[in-house]
Order: sequence, then structure tokens, then C-alpha cells
Amino acid sequence: MRREAAAMSMSVEQPLWRALTAYRALTAVYAAAIAFVARDSYERPQVAFGYLAVLLVWTLATLPRFTGAARCTRPLLAVDTGLALAGILLTPLADGAGRHAADGPTLPSIWTAGAVLACALKGGWRWAAAASTLVGAANLAQRGEASPNTLHNVLLVWVAAIAIGYVVEVARASERALARALEIQAATRERERLARDIHDGVLQVLAMVQRRGTAVGGEAAELGRLAGEQEAALRRLITQGLVPEPRTATGPDTAPGDDTRPQDLMALLGRHADARVTLSGPGTPVELTPHAARETAAAVGAALDNVRTHVGPGARAWVLVEDEPDQVLVSVRDEGPGIPEGRLAEAAEEGRLGVAQSIQGRLRDLGGTAELVSVPGQGTEVELTVPKQGAGGGEAATGRRHPARAGEGTQ
Repeated sequence: MRREAAAMSMSVEQPLWRALTAYRALTAVYAAAIAFVARDSYERPQVAFGYLAVLLVWTLATLPRFTGAARCTRPLLAVDTGLALAGILLTPLADGAGRHAADGPTLPSIWTAGAVLACALKGGWRWAAAASTLVGAANLAQRGEASPNTLHNVLLVWVAAIAIGYVVEVARASERALARALEIQAATRERERLARDIHDGVLQVLAMVQRRGTAVGGEAAELGRLAGEQEAALRRLITQGLVPEPRTATGPDTAPGDDTRPQDLMALLGRHADARVTLSGPGTPVELTPHAARETAAAVGAALDNVRTHVGPGARAWVLVEDEPDQVLVSVRDEGPGIPEGRLAEAAEEGRLGVAQSIQGRLRDLGGTAELVSVPGQGTEVELTVPKQGAGGGEAATGRRHPARAGEGTQ
């Protein structure tokens, strides 16, 4: 845990900010030293030394502000970049035609790179590109011509600043991923600890109440049944976590275009799991488009309604979810008497469309398939195949609504 805390508190950016602080101080002193050595060559030394005095005071006063992204604000960077641009543009006024014409250094010299790098650390490569472009344009303007030396320096600053800005963005993304991974790891450890405690106490008691109640019968059997349901729900909670409510824009019939964020099918199917329905699937989210996830969950609900209606309210059922690269497979199996041959056709002729519309119709609209495998005396299995690409057209695309939905529960 101490290593995790240290990883969370250490930022990849901090060494870069410390290096930038040292760079700004050293280059400000360097610019002043160059001006002092060349003091006799200035036509207007008062302009040069007046600007450098401001530069030194500004650099020393703002050193604490350049120690991190939080303290280095946008207005501060704007003033800092403006000071660098002003020094570049004042160079011809102070230097005259001598060193200026011979590609001599500007008044702020390499201090200007510190202003550009600060923009890169604060805002990434886009801010770095903008600041380095302004500095490059100012250098070309004060020279009056694009000499090879000037172009080389401008291009070097531009490429270096953008590269550093990009590295900073990648580092921030990596830190966020690391922080999320550590949070998940901590939550998983806590869940495992709670699971052990609950298993050693509550779950064993509930299982015992279920067995004893079933054995005694009568009202105790009902108590045992309730205890079994609570045991199943508690086991699901400690292994999968809380099941979130589906996020829709206007309700269950929201068109698929209203929300394009993927939705976890396992979270929706988790509502059907109880003491009689066993849900099995991957330990990771099974993501589909919101419409496809809702329609698939509704088809599974219709299949389970058929199990309760035709096999019995206490019938057991098993739901298995398989997440493949290009499709999702869901099977619903029971151990009932099975469906007699020809019964589905008879039900459709009688207008009982629970399977034809609530299950097969939904999957057909999603571009998938729904197959029923039933052997008399050996139960029934409904196999749903949902494609990941192109799923979700459904009602919104065709303008149709199914006459039978989940809960209408007839074959």
C-alpha cells in the first residue's frame, strides 16, 4: 500500500517543472551576462539594460509560480510569452545595425525557449506549437530576412517544444491510467476482504436457513426460499459489484441515436439473476450499443418469462453470455419438459407471439438470430446471436413496434 501511495503522489511532470525553473534562472543570468560583455556595442544601452532589468526581476519573482501546472496560470504564461516577444522585437532598437545584422543574439537570448517550454508543460503540444510559432514569427520580423541561422533556430525551438508538449500529454494519460488501475486494485482487495468476511458469516447462515427451511416445510420453506434469494443476491453483489441503472435519455424506448455510449449487457442481465436464475459471463463488461443491449436484455427477459409461465414459478434457468470479437452469444437454458414439436407454429397462429416477436423479432431487427433448441423431456435452450457492428437499428430505423414484448410471456 505504501508503494501505491508513493506512485500516486509522484508526478512525471514534477522533474520537468523543476528543470524549467532552473533553466529560467540560469538563462536570465546568461542573457544579462551577454549584454554586459557586449555593452560597448549597443547603440542604445539604456533600452537593452532596462529590458534585462525587467527580465531578471520578473524571472526571480515568478520562480515559485513555475513549479507546477496548478500555479502556472494562463495569464502568467501570457505575460511571460509577451515579455519574450517584446525582448526579441526590441533587439534592433537597442543593438543597432552591428551585431543585429550579423545574426547576433536577441536581448532575451535563449531565455525565450523557457517561455515556450512552460506553455508546453502547461497545455501540451498545441500550446507549445502556438507559443513557438509566435516566437519564430517575432525572430523573423526583427531580423527582416529569413537567414539560414535564424530559420535553424526557429525550427529547433518549434520541434523541441512540440515534442516536449506531446510527451507531457502522454505522461498525463499514463498517470490517469495508473491512478485508475490502483483504484481498481484497492477496490478489488477490499471487495475480496469483505467477501471472505461475508462468506464466513452471513452467506453460511443464509445457506443454512435455506436448507433447514426446505427440510421443515410449510412457512419455514417460504423463509428458506427468501433466504436463498438473498444469498444469491449477496453473492452476486460481492463478485460483480453494484448493478448500475441503464442510462437512457428518455426511457426504455429511447431511440438508439439518442445515446451512443456503449452499455454493459452484463449489468442489464444482472437484474434477472436470483436464486432461480444463474447468470454466467465474462468478468469484464460486455459492451453493445445502448439499443442493442436493451433489446437483447429484453429478449432474455421474455425467454425467462416463458420459463416461469410454462415450466413453473420455481423453475431453474441458466443464462450464459459469451463475448466474441465480432458478436455476443447469449443462451438461456431450462430443465423443463421441452416444447412439443409444432407448438410454436400453433402459438403463432393463435396470436401468441412471445417467441416470434419478443425474442426472434428483436434479434432480427438487430441483425442477429434467435434459435430455439428443445427436446421433449430435456428442457429448452434459446440461443441469441447479436452482432457488434451494425447492431441497434431496431424500431428507430424501421418505424415498427413489436406487438409482443417482454412480460407478455406466451409461446
